[in-house]
Amino acid sequence: MIGAFIIVYLLLSVLIGLWAARKVRSEEDFVLAGKQLPMYMSVTLVFATWFGSETILGSTAVFLEEGWVGVAEDPFGAALCLFLVGLFFARPLYRMNLLTFGDFYRNTFGKRAELISGIFLVISYIGWVAAQLVAMAIVLTTIFPALAFFPALIMCTLIVTVYTVSGGMWSVSVTDFVQTIVIVVGLIVVAIAATDQAGGWNEVTNNLPEQFSTYTPHKSWEAWLSYIAAWMTIGLGSIPQQDVFQRVMSAKSEKAAVRSSILGGAMYLTVAMLPLYIVWCALKSGGDVLQGEQTLPLYIVHHLSPWIQVLFFGALLSAVMSTASGALLAPAVILSENIIQPIMERRNKKVNALFVTRVSVIVLSLSSLLLALDGSSVFALVRQASEISLVSLFVPLCAGLFLKYKNETGAIWSMITGFVVWMIGSWMEFAIPPMLVGLTVSALTLGLFYVLLPRGNDQIQH
Repeated sequence: MIGAFIIVYLLLSVLIGLWAARKVRSEEDFVLAGKQLPMYMSVTLVFATWFGSETILGSTAVFLEEGWVGVAEDPFGAALCLFLVGLFFARPLYRMNLLTFGDFYRNTFGKRAELISGIFLVISYIGWVAAQLVAMAIVLTTIFPALAFFPALIMCTLIVTVYTVSGGMWSVSVTDFVQTIVIVVGLIVVAIAATDQAGGWNEVTNNLPEQFSTYTPHKSWEAWLSYIAAWMTIGLGSIPQQDVFQRVMSAKSEKAAVRSSILGGAMYLTVAMLPLYIVWCALKSGGDVLQGEQTLPLYIVHHLSPWIQVLFFGALLSAVMSTASGALLAPAVILSENIIQPIMERRNKKVNALFVTRVSVIVLSLSSLLLALDGSSVFALVRQASEISLVSLFVPLCAGLFLKYKNETGAIWSMITGFVVWMIGSWMEFAIPPMLVGLTVSALTLGLFYVLLPRGNDQIQH
């Protein structure tokens, strides 16, 4: 029953994506859905930005091990990101009428900044897409035990690539709307069934261990720094990422862009509590199947009825596929628009922007597949993606939006030094979280160049 449902559901997702592809007539249609999305679709699109493998598989595994402190990064930091985007970033960015985040760095700081920011953005997303592919493969191998991980991974990559490359943001937005309905309904029903399986609400909430009753660390300054870093990783690090930008900028108006980001954040924070609650019920009633990121899928398979399994795996696949498609489209647009096309134009070669973007989707899907074979955890891959954009791109973004003086050299060196210091810190295992050190160096570098290069001495090359 469940296997047949999953096969049908995957085929329907691909068909919906292909149907939505009929609306694609230009690169703006492919990248931003022509900026025509109504409020209800824009909200579900923003919600689906984060609701993926890390929410259902990664965060639940960390939650069981570390309690509330362990999930400060996701879902709390992820919801914080969407709130901040809606309150401070969506309005000025929407008014700039940009196609990509790379366009922002080019218009604000110059072509060199566009290229360097584009490279960092593309690098950061490969791990994110890989995380979603790993999660999809985990789901398929759980449902079909005879299916090995590698062919499952190939199958998942092919499915996501097909409907992303066909319709771009139109395919993503339409499938996200359908998938959001499946996610919310499925998780609510599963939560009710898990509560009953665990013996009722009173039994679930009795005798909470210490890590599940406190939201903050209390042992040492190192623990507090790690806790702050967890909030900032996605909370600030994902603000300058292309998938957030695309989903918010696809709204049909500036007001809709702002409201969809805030409402999407509120919706995310609410619905993301359900997997944590369900896995807590699993701890109460199914401790024999607790196996890291496979805890929740195995609990559902071993302890709940077949029709509940259908709802759960439908919700899980919906969450992973919606995030995977958006995460794949985002770097492909950057690679095409801000790296490949400018190089081709400088060589006086004719550019078919839509074709180049679609080819970029295929190239990045293959790159993500190779990284997925590395065997890293879903949570680790997602954290690394957000840390890269935090240490390299967040400071120049804030300077470009909120400071009147635009310093190209300062922005470029801020990106480079923040990234290099973060890499060194990750390799040497600093006591202080490397992303905090990288972010600090990025800010100090930009500030130093603003002092050393007075206004007018740093010409932007457009």
